[in-house]
Amino acid sequence: ARAQRIGAVKVSVVGEVAECAALEAEISGRFGLGYCEVVPDLDDGEMPFRELGIAGARFLEREIESRRHDVIGVGHGRTLSPLVSELFCENAHDVSFVSMLGGLTRNFAANPFDVMHRLAEKTGAPAYAMPVPFFANTAADRPVLLAQRGVREVLALAERANLILAGLGGVTLKANLVAAQVVDPDEIMAAADEGAVGEMLGHFFDQEGHVVRPSLNDRALSPALENLKGRRIVAVAGGEQKVEAIAAILASGSLGGLITVESTARRVLARLGTGKAAMAVPATRPAPQMAGAHS
Repeated sequence: ARAQRIGAVKVSVVGEVAECAALEAEISGRFGLGYCEVVPDLDDGEMPFRELGIAGARFLEREIESRRHDVIGVGHGRTLSPLVSELFCENAHDVSFVSMLGGLTRNFAANPFDVMHRLAEKTGAPAYAMPVPFFANTAADRPVLLAQRGVREVLALAERANLILAGLGGVTLKANLVAAQVVDPDEIMAAADEGAVGEMLGHFFDQEGHVVRPSLNDRALSPALENLKGRRIVAVAGGEQKVEAIAAILASGSLGGLITVESTARRVLARLGTGKAAMAVPATRPAPQMAGAHS
């Protein structure tokens, strides 16, 4: 156990899971995803942090080892923290990590789910955090904050990221944005009142996948949505609380990839009214690897 914890060994269960592969095929085909991984539930609790952390870490390790990326963008969210904990990659000197949004809360405390410093420690790669709050106090404050020299340089680096790893957020009082004190409860409810059900990188979407522009959108210290088009955004998200958000953001066409768990994938497809998953397995999908999973 200690050897596994310090990264000296990795224990894996390797093999195709037909039900998960069928869900991957259906989600990929319906939403044009270049990558989709659905992993079995481990029944570790309401939020599948362990499953998503393992799958997300293996994905990121493969992307780093491919040496196709100079800059990898990183979003926010509770699912990305266990991903970094599961990461084992000591030779990432050819890549830089950059935060895609501000990393401070409303009271200017550090976001407890920020992963940039831990990424640098785990990989030995440079990691750049954006030293501003997630949301400006007003829309007028946004360009002032983004114009600061250090912020401007990090934002320029973020605009070079051709792979972005993102968490997806719900728009409820249980959302991570509220739990981390990034926004006040009345602000998230105001976004919900305008029809928002999902959030990604500071941008809000309704259940049809259309962009919703609550006041929070105009205050988000992150790249504009039009600047994200054409870039590969892979979301790591799961759990019953995220079903509506995942469905909405898939419908928006903003994602290039999704890593989730089986129960969430089924609920998302049921919510979208899709038929039974096809049993074809995507030819390009690697066999799922779940380091440390117990059979």
